[in-house]
Formats: sequence, structure tokens, C-alpha cells
Amino acid sequence: MNFELDEQQRDFGASIDAALGSADLPAAVRAWSAGDTAPARKVWSTLADLGVTALNVAEEHDGIGAHPVDLVVAGERLGYWCVPGPVTESVAVAPVLLAGSEAAAQRSAALAAGELIATVAAPLQPRAVSADFAGLTLVADQQVHEGSAGDGHDSVDPSRRLFDVTAEGAGWDADIERAAQFGSLLTAAQLIGAGQAMLDASVDYAKQRTQFGRVIGSYQAIKHKLADVHIALELARPLVFGAALSLGEQSPDAARDISAAKVAAAEAGLLAARSALQTHGAIGFTQEHDLGLLLLRAQALRSAWGDPTYHRRRVLEAL
Repeated sequence: MNFELDEQQRDFGASIDAALGSADLPAAVRAWSAGDTAPARKVWSTLADLGVTALNVAEEHDGIGAHPVDLVVAGERLGYWCVPGPVTESVAVAPVLLAGSEAAAQRSAALAAGELIATVAAPLQPRAVSADFAGLTLVADQQVHEGSAGDGHDSVDPSRRLFDVTAEGAGWDADIERAAQFGSLLTAAQLIGAGQAMLDASVDYAKQRTQFGRVIGSYQAIKHKLADVHIALELARPLVFGAALSLGEQSPDAARDISAAKVAAAEAGLLAARSALQTHGAIGFTQEHDLGLLLLRAQALRSAWGDPTYHRRRVLEAL
């Protein structure tokens, strides 16, 4: 059996890389953190042109209705380039919640077209990410309601402010559990992407930085440290894609598989962050270096849509 991505999926990932690689994402993230969302809105417009915002929207609502594997392909690239905003919520979670309401069909179409950006507050994510940026805020508990943003709270990642949300109006039924599974899956995919970005940055820096007259990449300790990160990412990535297959097939083991993937991705992302910081040294702490953006993003994504402790418990309960 061949478990490789097909040519169309590889081309899709490459197209995202090509578009985001020329978009100066670090500047957009810094601007976002300072309150200027204009550069990031251009990035989201680009994602809409590529079809990323339509991936999880059903075809009857002008979406693509893609398989979760395609969502993971996109999620890795979005994590790699550190795209700001409610990525998980708008791309993966909100389409599932809106699908439960016929009255929300028009909003699903706007979501697919990139004309609407959504954020979500739910039991696994009690505060909504970037609710001041999103055009639609959803509150998912027993039912789904539209919500209004209240007080904002600083996050470990300045580009991911968290907001208290109050539910308003009549609610509707939706598959909230499945929506949360998509949330956990896409954060896991983004962690793999962010971890890979930190590993690539560390490898490049290890080829340039010298110590005692030699580039640090020539030392066995550095080689082994970076190799450990590579192995951790390569072991976690199949779990994430396997969870996407389970979710797509609505397997009874989907919850277990997604939790296992989130734990592995979170640990791989943390290892990549620690190794990157050790490799870069003090420069990695500076605000001017782009590594800091990824370090903070990886830390924030570890706890988004269920932290490792929660997901380990779910795996244990399933065994």
C-alpha cells in the first residue's frame, strides 16, 4: 500500500509555500501583534484565492468539501509560515458548526470565499482567538450561538489575543464534537509545520554560526540534537495524517487517533522549539529575530483545542 500524498496534494502544498513565502509573514505577524491587521488580511485573501478557506465547507455552500487529509496538508504549511489569525477556527471548526443551520448557508459561502473570517469559543477553547479581527464569532456548548466579544486577554503569543465571548440569539444544533476534533487535528498539523520551520532555521543557522573556529553544525552534539527533532517530527507526522484518515472515514477510533496525534505533534513542536533556541543562543530571545515568532506560536498551539494532558487522558480512556 502507498501512503504517500498524491501529486495534486503535493502541488497544493507547494502552491501555498510559493504564495506565503513571498508574503513577508513575519512582518504581518508583528503588525498584527501591534494592532495593524491590514497585512494579515492580504495574506487571508491569498489563502482564499488558493482555496484554503473553502476546504472544509461543503460543496452545496460553494466550498470544496475536501478530505481531512487535504486540510492537514494546508495546516502544515500554515503552521510553517506562522499565519496569524483564527486559522483553526475559521478554516476547520466554523464550517462544521455552520453546517448545522440552514440559515447559516449564506455565511458558509462567505467563509469559503474568504469574505468572512470566523472564530469560535467552545469547551476545549473557552476564549475566542482574535475575536476583534473575525467577522463572525460562534459559541459552541450544548448548541451553537452567534456571540459578541467582551474583554480581551493577552496570550503567550501576542498575535493570538483571547477574548471572553457572550452567546446571543437563538441557537442551533450542530456536531460540536466533530468540530472540536477538527480543531485538535488542525492545531496538530500546524505544530508539525511550525516544528519543521524551526528545524530548518536551526539547520541553516548551524551552518553559519562559528564557535572555537568551527561552524557549530560540525559538532556531533548539535548534529544529534537536530536529528532528534527530525525523528520526532517524522514520527508525529504519520499520526496526524492517520488521524485525518480516521476523521474522514468517521472511524469510531477517530477521537483516540486525533488525541494521539495532538500529543505527538505537541511534543515534537516543543522539542523543536527547545533545540532551535539552544542552537541559536541568545539571538533567539530577541524580538528582531523571526525565530521568536515560531517559538511563541508553538507554545500557544500546544494548549489550543486541548492541551497534551487532556489528550493523553483521552488516549488512556480509549485503550
